[in-house]
Amino acid sequence: MVGRHAARSRRAALTALGALVLTALPSAASAAPPPAPAPRPAAARTPDAAVAPARMLSAMERDLKLAPGQAAARLVNEAEAGTRAGMLRNTLGDRFAGAWVSGATSAELTVATTDAADTAAIEAQGAKAAVVGRNLAELRAVKEKLDTAAVRTRSRQTPVWYVDVMANRVTVQATSESAAASFLTAAGVPAQDVKVQVSPDQPRVLEDLVGGDAFYIDDRARCSIGFSVTKDDQQGFATAGHCGNPGATTTGFNEAAQGTFQASTFPGKDMAWVGVNSGWTATPDVKAQNGEKIQLAGSVEALVGASVCRSGSTTGWHCGTVQQHDTSVTYPEGTVDGLTRTTVCAEPGDSGGPFVSGTQAQGTTSGGSGDCTNGGTTFYQPVNPLLSEFGLTLKTTSSTSQTPAPQDNAAADAWAAGRVYEVGTTVSFDGVRYRCLQSHQAQGAGSPVDTPTLWQRV
Repeated sequence: MVGRHAARSRRAALTALGALVLTALPSAASAAPPPAPAPRPAAARTPDAAVAPARMLSAMERDLKLAPGQAAARLVNEAEAGTRAGMLRNTLGDRFAGAWVSGATSAELTVATTDAADTAAIEAQGAKAAVVGRNLAELRAVKEKLDTAAVRTRSRQTPVWYVDVMANRVTVQATSESAAASFLTAAGVPAQDVKVQVSPDQPRVLEDLVGGDAFYIDDRARCSIGFSVTKDDQQGFATAGHCGNPGATTTGFNEAAQGTFQASTFPGKDMAWVGVNSGWTATPDVKAQNGEKIQLAGSVEALVGASVCRSGSTTGWHCGTVQQHDTSVTYPEGTVDGLTRTTVCAEPGDSGGPFVSGTQAQGTTSGGSGDCTNGGTTFYQPVNPLLSEFGLTLKTTSSTSQTPAPQDNAAADAWAAGRVYEVGTTVSFDGVRYRCLQSHQAQGAGSPVDTPTLWQRV
């Protein structure tokens, strides 16, 4: 995954390492919860650990220090926990304060609530109840004040802030206590409302070229492909916004003409997509080490605590866990909101590449701190907001090339493939009402009646 300042002359030295690329074609061509966890039909399980390649499982075992067999069990447990968490979130409503998985195989699901009376309902779903003082909406309101202050106040000395659902508080990472105090004052946030974590780390976008097969921008810079996407009949791929501006042209790893940046946003967000020419085709594949590939089945958002793996042209496959969603990060170029913070390591050259959880796309590498020798923190741009923002369809084993239904209130009632749905959204399908359990982009073969892990009949 790379950055924007690499010279074309370095290509020959970089072809030895793998990276995610598009395949080149030949030039010729609100009810009460049930008393027990919902059943887990194998056909609807998301993601399915059975299709995770051996190299992904071994990378999870290495990076998460798991025993043989625990990686596959973890993926199954995390997928099932996401459904139960979604059901409880819809049941608890304003009392919901977050959910997370824990344990070597993610066997324990914890759901937080502001009302102790919800304990029995939570435990009936096989989850552990955590009774806390603030609901998720209150925590997000505090973070939004910080987001607003960052627009008008330089926050490089307070580069990261996020909602920590496990601690039921907002955390601000700062280089000093005084820097944090200044930021909180500017935001109008009382000191007791946040936890300050003092750290010298200052995240940067991972843009120095060190990698393998990737793509080049305007014949001078390089980044890695994240996920294949389509829009109408236009094929392309998603990547990091800091990789190029709209209109920038790209060439592929093989130096063949490839495409053009159709849209790009950075800072604020770190998202972009490139439309490719007829010499390239979108596939559901994410390239792993030694030629192995993962075929994407969807984009179901992983819970806090869930395992994620990243493919990078500098450092290959590395795995870790989701620490927090909706994280704000200030890079030298400006602040980016809505990122996900992870324990996965990364290094310069890994920007733009894919984060996956099992067979579910999670996001594209944005930036971070640390390295893969001593460990570090990496942030990714979630893929669902990217798809929604640009009207794209993620290429999966069941997707079509249709244009997603408009993301507006007028068309929001009827379920439609290609639309991005958030937890709690209600839709109609064949005259029946359903409520969304997990954030995802609807796939062509994944109607509410066929995906009980994603939709609850109401």
